[in-house]
Amino acid sequence: MTEENKNNNIKYIISLTFRLCVTCVIVAALLGLVNKITEPTITELKWQNTVAAMEAVVSDPEAVEFSDAMELTQDLTDAASAAGARLTEAYPISESGESAGYALTVVASGSQGTIEMMIGVDEEDIVTGVSIVDNSETPGIGSKVMGNELTSNGVGVLDQFTGLGVSDTPLTVGTNIDAISGATVSSRGVTAGVNAALAVAAVLD
Repeated sequence: MTEENKNNNIKYIISLTFRLCVTCVIVAALLGLVNKITEPTITELKWQNTVAAMEAVVSDPEAVEFSDAMELTQDLTDAASAAGARLTEAYPISESGESAGYALTVVASGSQGTIEMMIGVDEEDIVTGVSIVDNSETPGIGSKVMGNELTSNGVGVLDQFTGLGVSDTPLTVGTNIDAISGATVSSRGVTAGVNAALAVAAVLD
């Protein structure tokens, strides 16, 4: 290779590198701009979905107010973990300016992955409702639990937790909790989530 060809190759490599760098800078700037534009909308939609989930687990959605998520302490996360689930969010609930309990987001293991649920607990550490936020349970089996289908006792599998409290723990499938036939693992996952929520509520007292 002649000296001239070597120089031309070096110039080409430098030119190509420069163009790639410029392209990367432009793409990064565009992505940043898109994120800046869409982030407020995404945040608002997420909050609306969170509020909808919280409203589904309180006894009177129109009478209460929800605060922003509180900071999770080690005691709270440890309590949930010891009960078999992971605490991800805790929202204080108030009524007429007075504390009315909490809406707690917990994640527990199901049959096909994790089950994310919102659980309402009042000031007396009593469950006011359970709402499934996300799951990957098997359609037609575990999905029956997620859809709150009736147990053999004629009560919705999620509804049966309403009215239970810390004094009823540990909640156990086959003892004080009924499972959907063929979906025992999914039922146990939700039960673990409720146990975790009640454990957290006890720490919050």
